[in-house]
Amino acid sequence: MAAKPRRGDNPGELVFTALGGIGEIGMNLYLYGLGPEHQRRWLMVDLGITFPGEQEPGVDVVLPDPTFIAERRGDLDGILLTHAHEDHFGAVVDLWPRLQAPIYATPFTAALLRAKLAERPGLDLPIREIALGSRLQIGAFDVELVTVAHSIPEPNAVVIRTPLGLIVHTADWKIDADPITGAPTDEKKLRALGEEGVAVMICDSTNALREGVSPSEQAVGASIAEVIKSAKGRVAVTTFASNIARIRSVADAARAAGRELVIVGRAMHRMIEAAKETGYLPQGFRYHDQDAFSHFDRRQVLALCTGSQGEPRAALARIAAREHPAVSLGAGDLVIFSSRTIPGNEKSVGRLLNGLADQGIQTITDADRLVHVTGHPRRGELKQIYEWCRPQTLIPMHGEPRHLEEHARYGRSLGIPNVVRMRNGDIVRLLPGPPELVDKAPVGRLFRDGSLIVPDEDGPVRLRRKLAFVGLVAVSVVLERNGEIAADPEVALDGIPFETASGMAMEDKVLDAVEGALESIPRARRKDPALVRDAISRAARSAVNEAWGKRPICKVLVTVL
Repeated sequence: MAAKPRRGDNPGELVFTALGGIGEIGMNLYLYGLGPEHQRRWLMVDLGITFPGEQEPGVDVVLPDPTFIAERRGDLDGILLTHAHEDHFGAVVDLWPRLQAPIYATPFTAALLRAKLAERPGLDLPIREIALGSRLQIGAFDVELVTVAHSIPEPNAVVIRTPLGLIVHTADWKIDADPITGAPTDEKKLRALGEEGVAVMICDSTNALREGVSPSEQAVGASIAEVIKSAKGRVAVTTFASNIARIRSVADAARAAGRELVIVGRAMHRMIEAAKETGYLPQGFRYHDQDAFSHFDRRQVLALCTGSQGEPRAALARIAAREHPAVSLGAGDLVIFSSRTIPGNEKSVGRLLNGLADQGIQTITDADRLVHVTGHPRRGELKQIYEWCRPQTLIPMHGEPRHLEEHARYGRSLGIPNVVRMRNGDIVRLLPGPPELVDKAPVGRLFRDGSLIVPDEDGPVRLRRKLAFVGLVAVSVVLERNGEIAADPEVALDGIPFETASGMAMEDKVLDAVEGALESIPRARRKDPALVRDAISRAARSAVNEAWGKRPICKVLVTVL
């Protein structure tokens, strides 16, 4: 059983919240707080990103807003990374300066984090490498790692032991007896935890809508090999760069089919080097860089590419657009999508598939053949882990609302006594006593916009959204100090129709409105630039609205000589 509080101890309570990851797939940031309410120590589990949608123009990646815990960073004992997927560790480099807590990671995750740091000179993070399956003290927290299967080397579930009870945080996992890379899910340790007594399990919900058990990685490798062997032209395979087992399977399939493996995409190179450094790929793992692609006959080459989610700057999108400097495909060639489309990326992947089809390039997805397998548990695997661990309380995490709600229903049907329905920002007291919502934490999003981190609300991305719908009017006015108009106003329009319905140039209509507004202001009052700016802005926006039915963004520059 978990350790009991000693007489005289004041363990306070154990609370849990998420600043990202519950109510969405991606941007995982989970927090455990231990102690009396005003003396809590905190442990962060994961710090990830998600990818921007169409409502976030120009954004590179989306990050969780860590303000809640950044304001308490003196009480943050550590940041524990469960694995090296971007949605679990991709925000560390950008957000660590706001947190400044030690980072705990197993060797593969640590290697990839160091590779990211190599691209950010001047930033040094306190990375503490920990062994698989280890048990350690992170400040106030007694933590143990449990090996699980997933689609990347070294995925870990996390056990947190407290005087109040034992918590299991599964992170991303599945049950796979033959994951190719790494060990299978540690059934023995999970059963032992069940005997010890699991008070709360916080569990992956990604595939809670799907019945059965996921196929093994070994089966996917065999299926991919069959597809590649039968291909007549060039072959390209796209997958998540982090899926080292899949990279091994594709490399083996290429070799069996007599094809040369060409790696296309910087992220793929980085992952392969990290896997060689940590022993998940042999040091002699053989492949060619992209510049070698054109040197091989079309039946002798296989390109392994980044870009499975339709990312516009990734390798496959550039190949499909015929813009890649080294790799080209054409009619009769084959592209295998050995990946799952992440919710929210359906349109971008659809555009990529249609673009390839337009060129006569055949595509195969997991809807056509067994060329991908999930790294997350289906309902049969959820049932299995609940039988092993027998938790008293379940909190579904890592899923959109429909996944969370179905997971909750399924957990209740399996007889779990307490099932907690929560979303990002809810602070739930896990122990002692029955789980209860006790407070709210502020949540939000930040954007990596080029080399800067910018806010969501009242930031540049919000203005870009508006620009996309209503366009921009820019007006320049030059005045004398006495209020006389020194030159004719100038107008520039962006994203606005050129003509009104009657055929009048929209620029002329705006100029007429601007000149009318200026003439309507008495000369003495034109000495106030703010008043002039406001009057011109209202006049220009009203003129466009009258002709178009939309009020544009208006920028007015008043110069006083």
